[in-house]
Amino acid sequence: MPRRPLVVGNWKMNLSAAKGRELARAVADGLPPGAVDVALCPTFVHLFPVADVLRGSRVRLGAQDMFFESSGAYTGEVSPAMIAETGATFVILGHSERRHTIGHLEDDWMINRKVRAALAAHLTPILCVGETLAQRDARQTLDVLTFQLTAGLVGVSADAAERLVVAYEPVWAIGTGRNATPAQAQEAHAHLRRLLADHWAAAAAQAVRILYGGSVKPENARELMAQADVDGGLIGGASLKADSYLGIVSAALAAKG
Repeated sequence: MPRRPLVVGNWKMNLSAAKGRELARAVADGLPPGAVDVALCPTFVHLFPVADVLRGSRVRLGAQDMFFESSGAYTGEVSPAMIAETGATFVILGHSERRHTIGHLEDDWMINRKVRAALAAHLTPILCVGETLAQRDARQTLDVLTFQLTAGLVGVSADAAERLVVAYEPVWAIGTGRNATPAQAQEAHAHLRRLLADHWAAAAAQAVRILYGGSVKPENARELMAQADVDGGLIGGASLKADSYLGIVSAALAAKG
């Protein structure tokens, strides 16, 4: 059975509450008909106001991160239950900006605990993996992806396959204007799916949606998403304007229709 495409907008640390509501309304109102799942991930403090706008629409809500404990003395952190309380159903985990530049400089042990906590809270984790430019230049891309995906799924059973999303985001292509070619994206995605099959089984691997993230725009989205193992996109800057984001959603529909 074909995998239903998924397009997720990661707003990062952008927009006021008013602008976020305005953008969410424009996306919900402009969403084209068709078999595609769409989500928006605002910053923590805007989850409730954006949830109010999206209520009753086809657009789902997601968070940009979470902690793996349910409560406690963890200043500045947000628990899985708190995320779920907002109405969010997705949560981005292990984003390259958290692995490499901000937060705790998160390691794979922490990311794995977050994945398991999200699944336990009935949230859909979007597990991000990807190589730096130095790693790609050293021809280590597939080794990096193998380690990150395998470590991220420790203790996760095949029963969770349909509730898991993986996002391949080459670090060198995020916010740089560069992006992987369709062939490079397909190579990475196919490798990730083979790893999932080895980890679980072929049927479970086929159920997992693998998104591409890295300078996706309406102009390149269709060619990227036409690749066999690219099931949609994790979109950064282009998700901050309704026209460009909806253009990517339309490209996903055209590529997978």
